[in-house]
Amino acid sequence: MEGKVKVSGRILGVYGGLGPAASAEFMRLLAERAPAEVDQDHPVVYVYSNPQIPDRSSAIMGQGPSPEGDLRTGLMTLCSWGADILAVPCNTAHFFIDRFRNELPVPLIHIVDATVEEASIVSPDGAWLIATGGTMYSGIYQRESHRVGYDLLEPSKEVLESVSEAIAAVKGGNLGLSGGIMAHIVEQLRGIRDIPLLGACTELPLAYAASGLPSDGMISSLDALANRCISALYS
Repeated sequence: MEGKVKVSGRILGVYGGLGPAASAEFMRLLAERAPAEVDQDHPVVYVYSNPQIPDRSSAIMGQGPSPEGDLRTGLMTLCSWGADILAVPCNTAHFFIDRFRNELPVPLIHIVDATVEEASIVSPDGAWLIATGGTMYSGIYQRESHRVGYDLLEPSKEVLESVSEAIAAVKGGNLGLSGGIMAHIVEQLRGIRDIPLLGACTELPLAYAASGLPSDGMISSLDALANRCISALYS
């Protein structure tokens, strides 16, 4: 068809499993967002899934071993397979990836950059930042939002504890519980300031979807990463 957007031929390498449900949702979004009419219109994607690496948040908080070596090995493996672009659907992992990002032989689509950019378009007045304890502590979102002049509000410690519970419920396969927790978090935060929540953990969009709330109430890091990947893969 004349004017049809064509896949570029570049191969996307995805480091998945952090966690498995979030990675599966990311792959679903790639398929859903692709401007494809037949199978052959979709990009080639190599997936390296390793949920066995050490917990990212625990490592940042000094409570466990670092996953940096495993992340480096996995990303370099994807490069050796022939990946032209890399993506990691885990926000907290990027704290460690940033240490060696410049050593990667191919570009990495950075989930934090993509999400903050999308947030600034969707909600110019700012957003509530919710994430794992490690991501919050690391400051990776705060630094990027400060760099671009975007307003991210940080919830109270009590709310962030509920966020951790919602993330754990998704990882444990209990989406119903995660949705109920998320509904309460949204009620608390939007009662203080009525702006969207920025889900800076890739389990949080799944929890939000399970809450039954309107989809425009969360800026999803999974969505942002998938959208940036699609833009990179299609000419």
